[in-house]
Amino acid sequence: MIEIIPIPAFEDNYIWLIRNQAYAAVVDPGDADPVMEYLQQHDLKLTAILITHHHGDHCGGAKELSLHFNCPVYGPRREKITATTQNVAENDIIALPDVGAEFHVIDVPGHTRGHVAYYGINSLFCGDALFACGCGRLFEGTPEQMQASLAKLAALPDETKVFCAHEYTLDNIRFARIADPDNAALQERETRERQIRAQGLPTLPSTIALEKRTNPFLRWNDTHLIKAASQFAGRPLGSPASIFAAIRQWKDKLD
Repeated sequence: MIEIIPIPAFEDNYIWLIRNQAYAAVVDPGDADPVMEYLQQHDLKLTAILITHHHGDHCGGAKELSLHFNCPVYGPRREKITATTQNVAENDIIALPDVGAEFHVIDVPGHTRGHVAYYGINSLFCGDALFACGCGRLFEGTPEQMQASLAKLAALPDETKVFCAHEYTLDNIRFARIADPDNAALQERETRERQIRAQGLPTLPSTIALEKRTNPFLRWNDTHLIKAASQFAGRPLGSPASIFAAIRQWKDKLD
């Protein structure tokens, strides 16, 4: 049986560890130490490392782990990450037979130029592309790229579990309530997520279905969001990319 374990790192990162009884893979190990500690405590052998993008809090521990366990490091083909041993891009398939999992690579540029996500075992590991009730800032890509990337993720099956890399949910919900104040599903989500965090538990994973109902960055076809984005922009907006861009700029202004 496969388990997916959150390993907290830094202030608000999650390193995701995918394991069975004997083997493990890890996604976005920004820090090697907490991963090593978990593996040793549970007597697990690390057989693969998956990296979504080049930021240090996602790949900083990869080289140390790969050298210790002599395992491959999969990383985006369009980014220079020194730890990467296997470059991957859209439509590549990563087979992890020891763990019992297989992942399809999805190109999701926007947060960074070469960002990728990994989809398999009914789970999406999306780094800083899609967040619970939010999305990553556009450090290197364009709004058009990011909206197209998020549209790919929104097209995944509704039951897909979303494992993003940061505990930003409550902060994201605060903005979502400003942009989409009459969304009943969002109001229910806020109550539930606050209760979860009060217990010291992660709000993740989310699901694609929940994100489509509550995440303003996936709701570019919703009439309420179109109106709100147009009011912020000061002009009528029609295309999904322009609506997404206005909502992203709105949140950036408030952060």
